[in-house]
Amino acid sequence: MRARLQRVGIIGSGVMGSGIAAQLANAGIPSLLLDIVPKELTEEEKAKGLTLEDKAVRNRIANDNIKLLATQKPAPLFEPAGASLIEAGNMEDDFDRLAEVDWILEAAPERVDIKQGIYERLDKILKPGQIVSSNTSGISIKQMMEGRSEELKKHFLVTHFFNPPRYMRLYEVVPGPKTLPEVIDRAANIGKFILGKGVVYAKDTPNFIANRIGVAEMGRILKAVGSGGYNIDEVDALTGKAIGRPKSGTFRMIDIVGLDTLINNSAYLASQLKDDPAVAGLELPDFIQKMKEKNLRGEKTGAGFYKRVKTKEGKEILTLNLETMEYGPRQKPSFPCLATAKAVDDVAARIKAVANSQDKGGELVWDILSATLVYAARNVPEISDDILNVDRAMKWGYNWELGPFEIWDALGVEETAKRLEGDGKEVPQIVRDLLAADLQSFYGAENGKPTYYNVHAKKMEPIPEREGVIEIPHLKIDPSNEVLRNEVASLLDLGDGVACIEFHCKMNTISNDSVSLIHKSLDKVEEEFDAVLIGNQGDHFSAGANLLNLVLAVEEEEWDEIERYIAEFQGTSMRFKYFSKPVIGCPHGLSLGGGCE
Repeated sequence: MRARLQRVGIIGSGVMGSGIAAQLANAGIPSLLLDIVPKELTEEEKAKGLTLEDKAVRNRIANDNIKLLATQKPAPLFEPAGASLIEAGNMEDDFDRLAEVDWILEAAPERVDIKQGIYERLDKILKPGQIVSSNTSGISIKQMMEGRSEELKKHFLVTHFFNPPRYMRLYEVVPGPKTLPEVIDRAANIGKFILGKGVVYAKDTPNFIANRIGVAEMGRILKAVGSGGYNIDEVDALTGKAIGRPKSGTFRMIDIVGLDTLINNSAYLASQLKDDPAVAGLELPDFIQKMKEKNLRGEKTGAGFYKRVKTKEGKEILTLNLETMEYGPRQKPSFPCLATAKAVDDVAARIKAVANSQDKGGELVWDILSATLVYAARNVPEISDDILNVDRAMKWGYNWELGPFEIWDALGVEETAKRLEGDGKEVPQIVRDLLAADLQSFYGAENGKPTYYNVHAKKMEPIPEREGVIEIPHLKIDPSNEVLRNEVASLLDLGDGVACIEFHCKMNTISNDSVSLIHKSLDKVEEEFDAVLIGNQGDHFSAGANLLNLVLAVEEEEWDEIERYIAEFQGTSMRFKYFSKPVIGCPHGLSLGGGCE
């Protein structure tokens, strides 16, 4: 059942609360954004003759955070006018108005006592049919619902957005033991169909799925840096695109998220998992405390592991020396495994090449990846009932190209298990079960359909289809779904009389081969289909024309060839415009030049 949502109440107007309000506004949903009442006047308020009783003062915190939405980068709102859908209020004057909304979402500071106080008040105004949820990144439902009514417990769950809410796909849905099934479904459907999120179902365990695995891995990386003699630039190069992670790597990501967030998440995880040796041994290194004392907390304070400075030439990014706590020029890493990684486009092959490298960089990557793979496998089914939700959580929440179990497959499950045994490390039980069943991977295909390893049944089963979602890689498992193909593009049969022109080259640039496939595809659509989409599931829709082809033509002074290419592309654009059947573009990421046209 598709969700209906008319108005939302949000408690807490900070980065997450205001960001969620902005994403709701992007979907056309109005919200009431509440925060605490200020205890002191600003100098500007004093100059205006305002008092602490004036509405402008009492709503100041929420109002100021709404105004900030217009200046934040990346932009939280589709357009600045969207802010008009967000109404500012405060926790004293407007709290009872939360009884009027469909969904009450708490995004208060990550302190159990604060959250418990809010839910005690909500218990008194709860109306039938309301959803009440927390955006906590890991505090347990049991703690938050301590002493609360059975009715509130039935309508309460965690809906955890990742920051920034507009751009991060992950939406962890964590029900409590008393949460009604219809409340779970409705909260999930709001994420899927109204807010455009990827829903992952997690269990009420510390830090849920993504932060449980992600924070633990960060701790291992920080520990390796402190003891292994690696510098910041080296680690970010080794933990970025080289292994299918965001190009920001580890330390740049910490700067974006905030050092205090890392400290708080790590401390909470350690406090809740005292018997988990993988977490207990991951105390944050001394340099983290030194950075905290110097207020080097990342982007929010203007400096962290990296710092931007103005120079005569413009701007320069400096790197923190973890021993001296001084900033200096960036150092280009020289590990052979990084050169290998640049030469390998396929992410699975790239990760395997780097992890198997015998240089110092490869050693660090293997140490980090192997520990993460073991940790993820050991914690299923504790944190998730299946491997699908674990992989989706890491891809959608941390922007990994492959999830932990996809990386197991990339490295080879049996090969990795033997290497772990050779290193004297644990081989998790579900890996042993998989190999004992004479299986070689966590994912596969059967009868043209994708399959995954069910850890409970201990066998491969079809991957359940997600409502309203078409996975192109899954579709292409059955060769009959690929109607036409060349090296750069394909025509796919999506079913229901709809075709899809898919680009699948580097950056999805448009070349002569792309144009040729488009014309052949449109001929086919006219004969056999009712409509056509232009879309793909790569990082970018299209970076525009393949400039390499144009540069080569210019160097050879092939002016007629250039004119022919331009004319052909213009003709292609016009054919789309005046095509006899519906044409729907599905842009994402980069949509530049000819791709934009």
